[in-house]
Amino acid sequence: MFCYQCEQAANGGCTKIGVCGKQPDVAALQDLLVYGLKGIAFWANEARKNGKKDTEIDRFMIEGLFTTVTNVDFDAEAIAKILRKAGTILNKAKTLAGPVSGAVPAAAQWQPAADTAGLVAQGEAHGVKSDPIDADVKSVQEILIYGMKGYAAYADHCLILGRESDEIYAFTHKALAATLDKSLGLMDFVNLAMECGRINLVTMELLNKAHTDAYGHPVPTPVQLGTKAGKAILVTGHDLKMLEELLKQTEGKGINIYTHGEMLPAHGYPGLKKYPHLVGNFGGAWQDQAKEFVNFPGAIIFNTNCIQRPADSYKDRLFTWGLVQWPDVKHVDGWDFSAVINKALECPGFPEAPGKEILTGFGHNAVLGVADKVIGAVKGGQIRHFFLVGGCDGAKSGRNYYTEFAEKAPKDTVILTLACGKYRFNKLDLGDIGGIPRLLDVGQCNDAYSAIQIAVALANAFECDVNELPLSLVLSWYEQKAVAILLTLLHLGIKNIKIGPSLPAFITPNVLNFLVENFNIGPITTAEQDLKQILG
Repeated sequence: MFCYQCEQAANGGCTKIGVCGKQPDVAALQDLLVYGLKGIAFWANEARKNGKKDTEIDRFMIEGLFTTVTNVDFDAEAIAKILRKAGTILNKAKTLAGPVSGAVPAAAQWQPAADTAGLVAQGEAHGVKSDPIDADVKSVQEILIYGMKGYAAYADHCLILGRESDEIYAFTHKALAATLDKSLGLMDFVNLAMECGRINLVTMELLNKAHTDAYGHPVPTPVQLGTKAGKAILVTGHDLKMLEELLKQTEGKGINIYTHGEMLPAHGYPGLKKYPHLVGNFGGAWQDQAKEFVNFPGAIIFNTNCIQRPADSYKDRLFTWGLVQWPDVKHVDGWDFSAVINKALECPGFPEAPGKEILTGFGHNAVLGVADKVIGAVKGGQIRHFFLVGGCDGAKSGRNYYTEFAEKAPKDTVILTLACGKYRFNKLDLGDIGGIPRLLDVGQCNDAYSAIQIAVALANAFECDVNELPLSLVLSWYEQKAVAILLTLLHLGIKNIKIGPSLPAFITPNVLNFLVENFNIGPITTAEQDLKQILG
C-alpha cells in the first residue's frame, strides 16, 4: 500500500498500515474505488456533452468519493460491496454515453473482480504510484482529487438534507475524467484545482442554506461540559440531520444526548437546541476518543468521518451510521435508532455533575448582526487584528502551537475559529473586547463559508480587499476537507495563509514554490515568531 492523503502519513506516506488504522486491503480497495470512479466519470462526462445525465450516477460519485476520505470506512467487505455497485454504475454510464470518438482509457473499461480478494489485487495494481507521470503533474492531480473528496463530504450532507447541485456533479465528472487525459499538462490541472475551490464554495453555500433552512441560523449559545443525571447517547461526526432524528426518537425516554467533536456547533441551531435533552458536549476532538469513550457510560454513534480503531472496553456500545463503517462494529442502516436507544437504556448513564460552559454559534448571521459594534471597535482601536485559527485537529506532535498562539495573541485581537482544531484552545477564557468575545466559534469545518462571509462583509465595510484587512489565517490541516477549503481560499485570491503542523507530503517542491510565489503560503514556525511577523 501507499497512502499520503492525510497529515499524519508516516515518513511521507504509509506503506505497511495506515497511521489512521487503515489496513493494506482496505487501502487497495479504496484506491480501486477512486480508479473506478474515474472510469465512471469518463462516461458520465461524455454523456453530458450530449445533454444526458443520470441522478443515480451523479449521487454515486459523491458517496464513492466520500467513502475514501480519511477515517470513514475501514470495512473491507463494505467497500467491496460499493465496488460491485461501481461496476454496475460504470456500465450504466457507458450505455448513457453511447459510442465515443477517440481512445477509451483503461479505467473506463474496468470491471470489478468476482470476489474481495480479486478486488484487492486489482486495487494493488491501481494505487497512487501506479501511474508514472511527471511528479509535479501528479502532485496537482492529487491536490485536485483530495479537494474533490473534501467537497464530496459536504455534498453528501447536502444530499441527506435533500439538497443537490448539478454544477457540483458536472465538475466532478469533468475533473475526474481529466485525470485520465494524458494530453493535459500542469497548468490544466492547476486551473482545475482552482475551479475545485470554487465548487467547494458552491457546496459549502448549499450546505449552509440546507442547515439554516432546516434549523435556523446559529445563535451564540453556552454549552455545558459537565453531565446531567440520566441515560446517555454520544453523537460524534458532522451530520445534523442524523442528530435531529435521534433527538426526535429519544424524546421522553429519559435519555440525554451529548455531542462530541465537530457536533459541538449543533447546540447553536435553534431547531436543535429546542430539544431539552440535548444537554451538553462530552470530550474534545476526534483523536482523543480512545481515552474519552471508555468513560462515557452510554451508547456512542458515529455519523461521519473521524472514527478510530475502537477499544474493546467500549466497542459493544459503539454504532456507525451513513458511510462510516468499522469491521465488527454495529451499523445502523437508515433512520431507525432503536438499537442505539436500547443500548443506552442498558447502560448506567451519568450522575449530575455540572461543569464549565463554553460558547458556540457565532456563524456569519450572528457576527454580522453586531457588525456595527465590531467595525466601531476596529476604527476606535479597541480591536487591532483578527485571526482565523482553525481547521482539523490530530494526534501528531506540533499541534500545541495552536494553543500557544491563542494564549499569546494580544488582548486587543479577536480569534475566529472553526472545525475541531478549536479544541486546542476553546476551553480557555480569553475574555472580551467591549462585550465582543475574543474567541468566536464559527462552527464546523464546512462553516468556513461563514468565516468567508464575515471577511467579505468586513472588507466591504472598510472598502478594501480581503487581503488588506487586519485579518490573518492560521490553519491546521489533517484530511481532505481541509484541502478543499484551502483551494476555496486560493480561488478567492486570499494570500498570506500559514499552514501547519506540517506541509502535505503530496506537494512537490515546485508546486510549493508556485503556492509561495502566487499566494505567499508558508508553514507555521513558532507562535511568538508568527505573531511578531503578522503584527509587526
